[in-house]
Amino acid sequence: MTYRLLSAGSAMLTTALVAVLVGGAGVLVGTGRAHADDPAMHHVKYTVTAKDPIYADIYYIDKEPPTFADYSHNPYQYAPHVNFDVGPDKAWSFELDLAKPEVWAMVTASTGTEPGTPGLHCELSVDGVVVVSKDGPKGVLCSIRHW
Repeated sequence: MTYRLLSAGSAMLTTALVAVLVGGAGVLVGTGRAHADDPAMHHVKYTVTAKDPIYADIYYIDKEPPTFADYSHNPYQYAPHVNFDVGPDKAWSFELDLAKPEVWAMVTASTGTEPGTPGLHCELSVDGVVVVSKDGPKGVLCSIRHW
């Protein structure tokens, strides 16, 4: 192993460089997040209608689960169920804010055991823009991701 003897000027420069590096690292570490920043929230709106009046079963995500495991363990805690009369002039809608609408925004509607094919329609909008619009004879699902 070889050791190099530094002159007084080099030692001062080395000491100053170490101080700057350590001080700079302290600044970098110090400017990190002390607390988790709140994620940007997106305004989500679900809408369900039908060409012909029908009593529809509607499930929708009404709050964002902390993890997918939480959702899988008890999906009905995050996706309540309502029955609602929908038609061409009678829409069901729900609005909420989600941090990850690309993961969690979802509404589904079906006729259940009701006879007929009323032509269900759903829309999902994020921040005022319709991002999904679907039609189905007896059932429909609007979601950004594939379930």
